[in-house]
Amino acid sequence: MSYDTAITVFSPDGQLFQVEYAMEAVKRGLCCVGVRGKDVVVLGVEKKATSKLQDVKTIKKIYQLDHNLCMTFSGLNADARILANQTRVECQSYKLNYEDDPTVDYIAKYTSQTQQKYTQKGGARPFGISTLIAGFDGPQKPKIFQTDPSGACSEWKATALGKSGKQVKDYLEKNWKEGLSEADAVLLTVKALMDVVESGNRNIEVCVVAFNGVRFLSEAEIDALTKAQ
Repeated sequence: MSYDTAITVFSPDGQLFQVEYAMEAVKRGLCCVGVRGKDVVVLGVEKKATSKLQDVKTIKKIYQLDHNLCMTFSGLNADARILANQTRVECQSYKLNYEDDPTVDYIAKYTSQTQQKYTQKGGARPFGISTLIAGFDGPQKPKIFQTDPSGACSEWKATALGKSGKQVKDYLEKNWKEGLSEADAVLLTVKALMDVVESGNRNIEVCVVAFNGVRFLSEAEIDALTKAQ
């Protein structure tokens, strides 16, 4: 039997090869980083180099799901767009039903549950992305969750996904500290990305998620941070 063509069939050693292939798509994707600070979460991503004729605003690596909830990813862009749109609808549905903002934990588990459904459904393939979901459960309660194509969901203090993800994660393990300020968290994120981004600051995007909203750093701010190293 061809175990790597049927999504619902296990191999003799207990593997679902289509899920393994989806994880390989994640490993080949552009790097993304998440760093939790005292009262912020910083997301940093490596962006693909674009043509001069292309509108860079149409290429998104960080999606805002709610007023203080964001998602970034490594893997297939089209899959990420679909998953982000589904998650946005769930955020609004939660607000209508409960008249409150959804927690980061709830949205992360919803996202991972959606991904898991596609690992046991015939006629479909798994999502070829891993995500980092960052947000707040309350004032000074920042959180980062990672979801994988298998449907796994876990909370992190700082982590990295994608190409060179292991190298970046090793750097974060050595340099991350509890209670980082916003400035220190942003600087750590940029330094971690600069180790693996070949084209410099032009291909880096940084987002600061705070309890009262989301802010994207300008090119000038990123340029100043890279020169300060």
